[in-house]
Amino acid sequence: MSDKDSHSQDENIPAWQPEQPQTLRISEEESQRLFTEATAKIYPRSVKGRFASWRIFMIFFTQIIYYGLPWLQWNDRQAFLLDLSARKFYIFGLVLWPQDIIYMAIILIVSAYGLFLFTALAGRLFCGYSCPQTVYTEIFMWVDHFVEGDRVQRMRLDESPWNFRKIRLKFTKHLLWILIAIWTGFTFIGYFAPIRELIVQVVHLDLSVAQWFWFIFYGFMTWLMAGVLRENVCKYMCPYARFQSVMVDKDTFVVTYDKVRGDPRGKRSKKVDPKAEGLGDCIDCTICVQVCPTGIDIRNGLQYMCIGCGACVDACDDVMDKMNYPRGLIRYTSEYGMLNRLDNKQVRKRLYRPRIFVYVGLLVLFILGLIISLSLRTPLRVDVVRDRGALGREIPGDLIENVYRIQVINMTDKAEEFKIGVKGDAMQKAKVLLENTDHNTIMIEPFSNKWIPLVIQAPLEDLQRGEIYKIEIYAKTVENASQELEADEESSFYVPN
Repeated sequence: MSDKDSHSQDENIPAWQPEQPQTLRISEEESQRLFTEATAKIYPRSVKGRFASWRIFMIFFTQIIYYGLPWLQWNDRQAFLLDLSARKFYIFGLVLWPQDIIYMAIILIVSAYGLFLFTALAGRLFCGYSCPQTVYTEIFMWVDHFVEGDRVQRMRLDESPWNFRKIRLKFTKHLLWILIAIWTGFTFIGYFAPIRELIVQVVHLDLSVAQWFWFIFYGFMTWLMAGVLRENVCKYMCPYARFQSVMVDKDTFVVTYDKVRGDPRGKRSKKVDPKAEGLGDCIDCTICVQVCPTGIDIRNGLQYMCIGCGACVDACDDVMDKMNYPRGLIRYTSEYGMLNRLDNKQVRKRLYRPRIFVYVGLLVLFILGLIISLSLRTPLRVDVVRDRGALGREIPGDLIENVYRIQVINMTDKAEEFKIGVKGDAMQKAKVLLENTDHNTIMIEPFSNKWIPLVIQAPLEDLQRGEIYKIEIYAKTVENASQELEADEESSFYVPN
């Protein structure tokens, strides 16, 4: 073949072009439909049933704790108080100081692992029953129902033109929302300052800048999240909804629609035999969608927007009862149990898998560590700081003097008198003086601390010049004290050349 023929043949071969990525194109109508669905207001329908009763119980249970805890008294003080200004956390009989930050860390770790365990077992059940967003949204929806009526009435009211009745109902609803939000914000700052004193301060507009900020901010966010944004927080803002998929697997209990039993869907009379018509048990009434607080259709499978509240379970069971069909078309079960037609006993047996034992083991380990650590925790603590201006000096009488500052922390509920002393090599004849006095005892009030200058004098005959001696400065209750306590802190004693 000649070069000319070869060149002609090459010209007939199309040049290689890089593959162009395919872009997803949707029509303008489809885009508008998706936007409308995403921004459409949801009007949850009220529902009754066992899970609705559990939600009501959990709302009252959590809010009795939240609103009531700051008002409890313990030994003439607020039982639960996170006093940031005094740097003390009062938890009934327990008082945590800045030095006890490890206990707060352990409590947070226990809470995190508890949530991991709960999610691995039952998905977003916490979201459906105890999450503050869900709880306050439900409370605000009770206000909606009380003022504006049920789902259809609220929809008609929003679609109707503005008139005196509509303005009156909307004003009443928002007024009740704001009152709940104000009380919620006030209670919040009551966890960080004595709440009984806050009432007088609020009446006289005598709060600090920080208190005003958190009072208004927390109240406003309650109104915004529970009244305005509502399901959008769970669907688009909550990070827990995103990372829960890491902890949920095919054996986790979740709200599930039984496709095998329910499909194909179709409307029918109560007298119609669904099998004869080739239909499943789902009558396509969409009530499960109408009662959902996030507006999803559980029949499309598990979605991250599902908060596991069980409202669709109650609604579907009610419909099944009316149709004389067995309950459980929508129920709490695992994906594996649903697909393999397992009964509840078999599904529960599969809950106990390796990751659950890991979570339980770590949770038990941290809880035991916290309990043991708290039980061994002494209610007396000593901190020592050397005077950096004078490491050591020789004074008349052949004595070597070192100056310190000592903090004695009394974590008991009684005022105690403590003796301050020193232990260590060559310290047998050492003399301890407090605040330039001739005594070595100090009185500390309950749940308080005191910084005091401390002078230690030791005879030069027992020491070597230029040496640094390790010592322990201790504080212990005097002989006639109500309880025997002792704590010490290591330091050093410097002998100049």
